[in-house]
Amino acid sequence: MARIGIIGGTGFDSPDIIQGITQKKIHTPYGPPSDLITLGQYEQVDIALLPRHGSAHNINPTLVNYRANIWALKELGVTHILAITAVGSLREDIAPGDLVFPDQFIDRTTQRKATFFEGHAVCHIPMADPFCETLRTLLAQVAERLSLQHHKQGTIITIEGPRFSTRAESKLYRQWGADVINMSTVPEVVLAREAGICYATIAMSTDYDCWHASEEPVTWEIIQKTMNKNVQNVTTLLFNVLKEITDRPCACREAVTQSIL
Repeated sequence: MARIGIIGGTGFDSPDIIQGITQKKIHTPYGPPSDLITLGQYEQVDIALLPRHGSAHNINPTLVNYRANIWALKELGVTHILAITAVGSLREDIAPGDLVFPDQFIDRTTQRKATFFEGHAVCHIPMADPFCETLRTLLAQVAERLSLQHHKQGTIITIEGPRFSTRAESKLYRQWGADVINMSTVPEVVLAREAGICYATIAMSTDYDCWHASEEPVTWEIIQKTMNKNVQNVTTLLFNVLKEITDRPCACREAVTQSIL
């Protein structure tokens, strides 16, 4: 039976969508996760909810213990992860409030532990298609059914943060072909693949970063305002997707078995 991990990002750390709530403290070889993990069910679907930045949102993106977070979810039997994140749009047609389901990433992080394999082994995990195609397709299908404004694919660039981009950087990332920008997808998605967990991202566009000549440059206030206005769309999508995730064989979950030296 599938157990779904929900990693909540900016604007979505509430466990209100699940019933029968218990909270569990997990110890990992990599230190503590961001917070207690909330366990429960939604319509008989087992769920584990973890706030990426802590319940008080006091952990900046660089300092998130991504390895502990993914290890803890794996320890609890999580088979699939839906990761929620706020993103800046690098494209005119991705408006604030739109949902994006990335199929590719560009890594611009510099200070994060990005593998579970250090010292005892080397893991060359395949990343040609880093997000679970089955989960991503399901998200797009359900969003279409619910008439939610969405983009079924896109390239997300993850920067180190916690500062926002300069205008020069934002314009450069557009030239590279990035569609949206955030500070948290990498190395989370990589570690999920190493752990054999299917992983997909629900990215909500909150702003136009700082490349757009006629739009205000991104601020924390703008992000919060847009997330608060549109978070119900994410909740509605989750409610409907959770019931359709099945525990079937997937290449995501087998990749690591052929990647360790």
